[in-house]
Amino acid sequence: MNKDQLRNPHLIYPGEVLVLDRVRGRLSVAGGEGGTAKLQPRIRAENLKQEITSIPASIIEPFLSRPLVIEPDGLDNAPTIVATEINRVMLSAGNTAYARGIGQSKEDTWYLYRKGQALVDPESSQTLGYEAIYLGTGRLTRPGDPATVVVSNAVQEIGPGDKLVAAGPAQAANYAPHAPGKDIRGRIISIYGGINKVGEAGRNSIVTLNRGRTDGLEAGHVLALYTRMGTVRDITKAKNAPDANIELPDERSGLVFVFRVFDRVSYALVMNATNPVSPLDVVRTP
Repeated sequence: MNKDQLRNPHLIYPGEVLVLDRVRGRLSVAGGEGGTAKLQPRIRAENLKQEITSIPASIIEPFLSRPLVIEPDGLDNAPTIVATEINRVMLSAGNTAYARGIGQSKEDTWYLYRKGQALVDPESSQTLGYEAIYLGTGRLTRPGDPATVVVSNAVQEIGPGDKLVAAGPAQAANYAPHAPGKDIRGRIISIYGGINKVGEAGRNSIVTLNRGRTDGLEAGHVLALYTRMGTVRDITKAKNAPDANIELPDERSGLVFVFRVFDRVSYALVMNATNPVSPLDVVRTP
């Protein structure tokens, strides 16, 4: 029946309006038999919700499965590289290392580390641990004493004396940002920069905090970041006046996202910052 009313029923396009005339039993395109309804571009307006900034997984995922903090003697008993292949002083990807301490372990993948700088609490001056500097990954090809390990990848040069830690299963990431349920206040210990010390940081940088699991922090917590404004002299006072120096209040400057938590130390990602982020800056419950 439609064949008589629509010139070509195979050429019906999205956006056309079809009219069904029940009295005459006709189906036609609005605007005339076989006509075409012309579509025009138009603006669609809708309300936008303010969403939490997405977490850049590529930045933090490499930190989720690797130990980052060790106790002062945490690597003392770890397997150690004692020799390299002939004529090699330092190792890179594809080179062979010989390690003692692995024994008959069945673990295939090993992380290579070097003991880094001390993580000192800026408030108590207590050493909370040491950073473990990630050097690369090795694959155990022959157990024993010494065992044979082939370097799979290297981000820094590897040599005798460097340590090995079994990779183990990957840690599941929690990407649900939320504020702590209690009042937490801490400071930034350092800016993560591997073997090199970094003085300032910005968005998407990794910072080390002097608060951890024992203080109530957990992965996914979001903390407000405050810049320390320091002390200035009141020019209306004499230089030697007891109240000549004024401690300026901290100014809120951004947010950090806690993604890896240890007992007394945590690592956080700077989500946004209006000022350069420096050690000793304050983090607290928003």
